[in-house]
Amino acid sequence: MPKFLSYTAVAAISLAFAGEAMATEWNVSLWGKRRAFTEHVEKLAELVSEKTDGDFTLNISYGGLSNNRENLDGISIGAFEMAQFCAGYHRDKNPTITVLELPFLGVETLEQETALSMALYDQPAVKADLARWNATLLMPSPMPQYNLVGLGDAPRSLDDFKGLSVRATGGIGSAMEAVGAVPTSMSATEVRQAMDSGVVKAVAFAPHAHMSFGTIENAKWWTANLNPGTVNCPVVANTDALDELSDEHREALLGSIDESLDYYIDNYQNNTLEAWGPALEERGIEVISFDEESLTKFEEAVAGPAAATWIEEMGSRGIPAQELYDFATSTLAELKGGS
Repeated sequence: MPKFLSYTAVAAISLAFAGEAMATEWNVSLWGKRRAFTEHVEKLAELVSEKTDGDFTLNISYGGLSNNRENLDGISIGAFEMAQFCAGYHRDKNPTITVLELPFLGVETLEQETALSMALYDQPAVKADLARWNATLLMPSPMPQYNLVGLGDAPRSLDDFKGLSVRATGGIGSAMEAVGAVPTSMSATEVRQAMDSGVVKAVAFAPHAHMSFGTIENAKWWTANLNPGTVNCPVVANTDALDELSDEHREALLGSIDESLDYYIDNYQNNTLEAWGPALEERGIEVISFDEESLTKFEEAVAGPAAATWIEEMGSRGIPAQELYDFATSTLAELKGGS
């Protein structure tokens, strides 16, 4: 009997170690704090843990693993297994996806932004671009059109933007420059200090970021309908880490992306956007709306030249820029036609 028990004990211990060996933990590098912008990652972590009975966990860190401008670098060397970044933070690192940051591209809803991003992420040139960083694109962080909050006199016409120092990245920066503003690119975590110290007088963000990073706390005005564009902020995985997952864990991860994005969109529309109007009203922030003539003039001055410049610049670097632009615009037209 003792001998039989010892064999049983050994078997139990072996099984325990086998179970422990099968457990997987991924570190995920985000920044700032938990907010609408990160809810799909939080939901993904929840779903993955549920589907694997806790054998696969995503350990989410808000700024503890990397600077937000260096998340792709961290992914490339395997410092962590998953990360979020914004294309406009470092255009040279991810040139192909900056096509989605072109001003006045025409995206109207978060659903369109999601579908367009996922379609572009599946293009061979885009996959090859991110493969340079050993990164696999998993999902976007869809955001509505950016608008500005600012200090001082509110702009009443496009001419009033001349000389205005504004935090604006990517194509939104190009749009601001086209109307005479002075765009500055900085990460979201630097914005409040820059605004408080007078380095910038206005900030271009989506509503959730204006609330999360405190730009509305001392702002005087908000441009409700300028809508120059948005930024593209993917979530990526280290390709080696993704390939090393068991079939079960990989399915738990990839099979949870659609549900995570649905949750994100529902949360953004029903919580963030619902809270935005009252947040402005509570702080006495003036809402500025531009007339259709001004908006049309703005778009005509910016959209075509920005796209042409992007195509020429990226094409000179060996990127199939015209093809990517045509794919993005035709896919968006199809999405609008089907909505």
